[in-house]
Amino acid sequence: MLVAAGSSCKTGPMISVVIPTFNAEAHLAETLTSLVPAAVDGLVREVIVADGGSTDRTLEIADGAGAEIVKCAAGRGAQLKAGAARARFPWLLFLNADTYLDIGWEREVNLHIERVEGGRRRVSAASFRFTLDDEGLMPRTLETLVSLRTGLLKLPYGDQGLLISRALYDEVGGFDPLPLMEDVDIARRLGRSRLAVLNARVMTRGEHYRREGYLSRVARSQACLGLYLIGVPVRTIATLLGRSPEPVGEPAVGRSLP
Repeated sequence: MLVAAGSSCKTGPMISVVIPTFNAEAHLAETLTSLVPAAVDGLVREVIVADGGSTDRTLEIADGAGAEIVKCAAGRGAQLKAGAARARFPWLLFLNADTYLDIGWEREVNLHIERVEGGRRRVSAASFRFTLDDEGLMPRTLETLVSLRTGLLKLPYGDQGLLISRALYDEVGGFDPLPLMEDVDIARRLGRSRLAVLNARVMTRGEHYRREGYLSRVARSQACLGLYLIGVPVRTIATLLGRSPEPVGEPAVGRSLP
């Protein structure tokens, strides 16, 4: 079970984890397992799986782990929004279904929250360091590029997770139900000064990159980011990619787009 019986005595930071899913049975169990130590300690108080219509064992796995299930319109932006609306605790952690947290992540999260709540750090959200569970030159090169993008532009993608207080989330308007780029959209609204990078890693599955080709996938991602940054509407970018411009038109797959 993700929420330990003894966690009701918790007096420190308390987090609701929101995970958008769509046919995520292959990886969801590992993602949920990475939350167990923090659930035992009482840091993670609830896990909400916002599902966009899975037809595999995703909901069975989520239910067996003790997660709360929210069924909603497909599309990661819409699912993140729906999951956040159900969350009950003062901090939110948004995590992709094919991304799992590395050992010891809860220490960095606790430290960030304590610094923010204690006034030692400006009120800010935080993402994790991006890592791929793949070997070779291309995965390491991509990790370096992501680190540069996050450090210089302060634009973390969804596969880096997002830790944010409920108060700050509401202040910036939360996730919009966009067909893509919802992660970059909320990062832009937060602004550079309200985004930190934790000294903890998230591991993302590399199979999508292997299947589509690293160069092809990275080039497509950079093209979309470039179009977004020069002001091209998100729904226009979605149309150019052959996606439905409607927010509910693309099932959430639990990973950053494109």
